[in-house]
Amino acid sequence: MAHATPAPRARQADRLRRHFARAPGLPFADLLTAEQVEEALGHEQVTFRDRLFAPLVTLWVFLSQVLDPDHSCRAALARFRAWRAARGLAPCSPNTGAYCKARGRLPEAVLARLTRVTGRQLQDQAPPEWRWNGRTVKVVDGTTVSLPDTPENQKEFPQSRAQEPGVGFPIARLVVLFSLAVGTVLDAALGRYRGKQTGETALFHTLHDRLEPGDLLLADRYYGSYWEIALAQQRGADAVCRLHQRRRVDFRRGRRLGREDHVASWAKPQRPGWMDEATYAALPATLAVREVRVRVRQPGFRTKILVVVTTVLDPDEFPREDVAILYRVRWCAEVDLRALKQTLQMDVLRGQSPEMVRKEVWAHLLGYNLLRGLMAQAAVAAELLPVQLSFKGAVQAVNAFAAVLWSAPAGELAALCRRLREAVASHQVGDRPNRSEPRRRKRRPKAYPLLNEPRACARARLAATGCA
Repeated sequence: MAHATPAPRARQADRLRRHFARAPGLPFADLLTAEQVEEALGHEQVTFRDRLFAPLVTLWVFLSQVLDPDHSCRAALARFRAWRAARGLAPCSPNTGAYCKARGRLPEAVLARLTRVTGRQLQDQAPPEWRWNGRTVKVVDGTTVSLPDTPENQKEFPQSRAQEPGVGFPIARLVVLFSLAVGTVLDAALGRYRGKQTGETALFHTLHDRLEPGDLLLADRYYGSYWEIALAQQRGADAVCRLHQRRRVDFRRGRRLGREDHVASWAKPQRPGWMDEATYAALPATLAVREVRVRVRQPGFRTKILVVVTTVLDPDEFPREDVAILYRVRWCAEVDLRALKQTLQMDVLRGQSPEMVRKEVWAHLLGYNLLRGLMAQAAVAAELLPVQLSFKGAVQAVNAFAAVLWSAPAGELAALCRRLREAVASHQVGDRPNRSEPRRRKRRPKAYPLLNEPRACARARLAATGCA
């Protein structure tokens, strides 16, 4: 993103601070500071001229776009024009071309870096009572997102083989590492939906650097294999996950800790094709794991019996009841993914190219982290836990306050942000223990037939015959 006549570094910093001072008033100034943005831009060697859509202004407008129910560029530009009008500034063109070009100039690495920085910062600032027995719990889970059907997206993220060409949509796989205490995204990996080394675990291997000594890695049964547990333990982290569906358990063997609770020894399997010999040789020949059978007695739950595996072997440090409870709260990752895909509408992206798709994903993750940070501040002030607050309610409160924040004088922003945090804290999640709901829809969709051929072919036939 370099220009022909880049300004000296000191002048760049001054311009950045000026743009930060007049950036649209989103309530995240203390969560994403000018210094953090300046460091991210400097790390990526981003230079810019003093233009309308400078990097920081572009970043704030981009964040407002992913947080608003209307994800269109026209709506984002309309908000920016309204903010300029409230500040008495000259109106900008209603054409979205300049803003779209500015988004294109904003490096993906800047968005990714800011997402990681905010996620880690909020996790480190979490009160001690938000941690699990004093330990940091990181939850990993994966999902998929749908992309616009363009040749560029199809080449980078091909659609499912079950769909005919021209009928389906490109699919990208996303693996996210969450903080259980605060709910923020610590890191993420985006890749193809199909092909060799495109599964959840393959993408998660690129995130292993985020595991630190003393961490607890919480995951579903897809990660309950020797390789995932051993690789996490190699980083100094313990694992808690459901036993992989292909592995059988025999409580008559191993070191007995209690009823349906024992320590078993797993032998190292043969080296898989994706692992290099050095990594394979560094892993232990046997792996000591604790296996606990959990019986679900609540009515309405689909799963009745499951086996949870952990590398925390001491039953005094980690009683079997805690093992069951911790694995149950793994569902928070599913709720967090739902917040990203449904509440923030990340399930269907708008980027016409792989580059914009990746930027759009990171912008959603950054906006999500800032919302989680706001919820954490509200929870601390109200003496609550973040999981007790509604993410949907936080999004609604931010969007409701946005118009006021964007037009308020600088001296009133602190009071308005305090009122906003109070509004976020007022939206508490109802206490509904052991709630179960059928995965069924009562509302019937419109009975339109499915499109089973490329739209261009259907449009041509309609023009020629008048038959749809």
